[in-house]
Formats: sequence, structure tokens, C-alpha cells
Amino acid sequence: MTGDIVLKPGELLRPLERFLEREARPVPGVAAVAGHAVPEPYRRLLVGDHDMTPTLEAYYREPIHLRVLDRFIDGDTLSRLVVLVTDHTERAVEFGAIDIHLQHFPADAREAVLGCHMPLGSVLTRFEVAHRSHPSAFLRVQPRDFIRDALCIGTGAVALYGRRNALTTPDGHVLADILEILPP
Repeated sequence: MTGDIVLKPGELLRPLERFLEREARPVPGVAAVAGHAVPEPYRRLLVGDHDMTPTLEAYYREPIHLRVLDRFIDGDTLSRLVVLVTDHTERAVEFGAIDIHLQHFPADAREAVLGCHMPLGSVLTRFEVAHRSHPSAFLRVQPRDFIRDALCIGTGAVALYGRRNALTTPDGHVLADILEILPP
């Protein structure tokens, strides 16, 4: 793992937990795994201090857009439950839950984030928002039906892999707290 952020076991699914509570959905099974124990190709995609949007765009060789499943604002924080989808093939390539701390964004980037049309990684690139990525845990997830449905995968005992990540400004303010889960 990288970064200074250390999670307690009960924090592995944050910020997804608030969406689950709001809709009384069951919690998926989750376990932290060491980065070196994450199987390929998940390891190549998840383990490291890189942003997921450009990583997934390079892996799938096409741009990615955002499908918002749910969102709400609490003060200066926009919380989104999303699926990242490839532009041409419409393949779901990530299920995510994210808390975005709007007060740390320049006005034009903040407006783009609030528009909920672009993945956060695309906003950060387009508006040249300086940031760092700090993965704090790598996860093995036993998905519930709502995650399978969002990722368009069938039922079965397949484990998915993901990570908890924080994006920070160069001076340490948290821009976003993210849970990212990849499909098989």
C-alpha cells in the first residue's frame, strides 16, 4: 500500500456505506488484501498511485463516461454512486462510490463535478487540478445483486477486486474519498 492514510476494518466500504443505509441494501462481503496478492489484471489496474479514469481508458482503449446511479449533497460534499462505462462498447468498467469535497476545487472544476456528466478523473485532467492519489487498501469483494446489476455481470461466486483511494491536493486537503470496484 501507499500513502499515509490508514483505514480501520469498518472503513473499507466507506463511502458506499451511506448509500447502502439510505436504501436498506445488504452490505457486500469485503476483505482487505495486500497489493501483491491482488491477481492480474486487477493488480495492474488497482495497485499504484495512479488515477483510475485514465488507467481504465488506456486498458480498454476508449474514452469513459459516467453513469450516475445515485447522488446527494451534504454541505460541501457531493456523494455519488456511479458506474464508469466505455463510450463505444458501453462496457461497465468500474462501480464506484465517492465523496467529493467541493470546497477544494476551483470554481470551473466544481461546476463540472456538480454537473455529474464526467468522471472525476476527467474533470481533474480537463481543469488541470493538481492532486495526488493515495490508495489506502486493496479489497476482495463478494458483490451483492445491486453491484452485479450495475456492472452487468451474472450471478455466481466470483470475487471482484477494488481499492479505497483518496485524492488530495498537493498541500494535503482531501479532494475525494473513493471506493472503486472492478468487474471480472
